Amino acid sequence: MPANRKLGCLSIFLFVALCASLFVNFVLMIAAFQRLGGIREAEPIPRFREILLQRGTRPSLDKIAVITMRGLISSSLPGSVTDSMVDDMRAALQQARDDSRVKAIGEVTASDAIYSALVKTRARKPVVVYMDSLAASGGYYVSCGGKFLMANETTITGSIGVIIQTLNYEQLFNKVGLASVVFKSGEFKDMLNGARPITPKERELVQNFIMKTYDKFLGIVAKERKLPADLLRNTIADGRILSGKEAFENRLIDGLGELDDAFGKAKELGNAPDAKVVKYGPPFSLARFLRIFGGLDSKIELQLPKQLVPQLESGRAYFLPSYYAP
Repeated sequence: MPANRKLGCLSIFLFVALCASLFVNFVLMIAAFQRLGGIREAEPIPRFREILLQRGTRPSLDKIAVITMRGLISSSLPGSVTDSMVDDMRAALQQARDDSRVKAIGEVTASDAIYSALVKTRARKPVVVYMDSLAASGGYYVSCGGKFLMANETTITGSIGVIIQTLNYEQLFNKVGLASVVFKSGEFKDMLNGARPITPKERELVQNFIMKTYDKFLGIVAKERKLPADLLRNTIADGRILSGKEAFENRLIDGLGELDDAFGKAKELGNAPDAKVVKYGPPFSLARFLRIFGGLDSKIELQLPKQLVPQLESGRAYFLPSYYAP
C-alpha cells in the first residue's frame, strides 16, 4: 500500500476518533451543567428487557412474563430501573399488562401498593405467584393479589401481623449523664422517644394504629382466600410463620410445587401451552451510565457486611416478625 494511502486512512481514523471524543465531552459537559444548575429533566421509564428462561414447545409468539421480587418490600429501597423497588414492580406489571403477547404473569415473592398493582393486572391477565424460600408477612400480603398461589413445602410464609418497635435508652443516658432536649408543637410529636418512658396515651395510640393496619391486612387475606376473618384471627393470623405445607393445609395457598410447576400453571391459566417463559431485567440506560461521570459527587464508601447494615427503621410499621429487626 502506498505511503500516501496509509497516511490518508490514518487521517480518517483520527478524524472519526476526534469527533467521537468531542461528542462524548459535549454530553458530559451538558450533564455537568445540569447538575450545577439544578436542572433535572424528567427521565422516562425505560422498558424492561426480556431474558429467555424457557423455550416454548412449539414456535409461538405467546409469552409468560416472570417478575421477580427479592429482599425487603420498601419504597425507600432503590430500584434497578426507577427510583424505588415499588415503582419497578409497578412498571414491570404495566409492561406485562400492555403486551398482548404476554398471556400470563408469574410473580416470585410498600406491600399495599404492589398488592394493588397485582390486583389491577389480575383483572386483565392471570397472575400466578410462586413463593420461593421466603414470602412471609409483607411478602404474603403482596402474594394475595395473585390468581393462583403456589409454594414449596419448605417455603416460609404466613406471619400475618404488624409490628412497630423501638429502643428505650433512658437508663443508659442516666448512667453516662446525657439528657434529651426536645421542643415540640404537640403532645405526641416526640412519640416513641427512646430517652424517656412511653406514656399510657402514646401506648394506646400506637396500639390502635397497629390494630387498624392489622385489620386491613387480615381483611385482605380473608377476602382473597375466602376465609372467615374471625377464624383467621383466632388461629393462624397471630404472627406465626408457616411452612408451605402448613399454608396449603390452612388454605392460604392453592398448590405445592416447584418453579416449573408454576410455569405450567401460568400456561394453563393463560391458555398458552406453547408459550415461552421470559424474565424482565433492567435495560441499559445511557443516562444512568453518564450520571456516573456527570451526576454523582465523589465520595468514599465503607462497605460493611450486609448483615451488619440496618435495613429497618425504628418507629415505623412493618409487616415483619420482630427477629428480622436489626
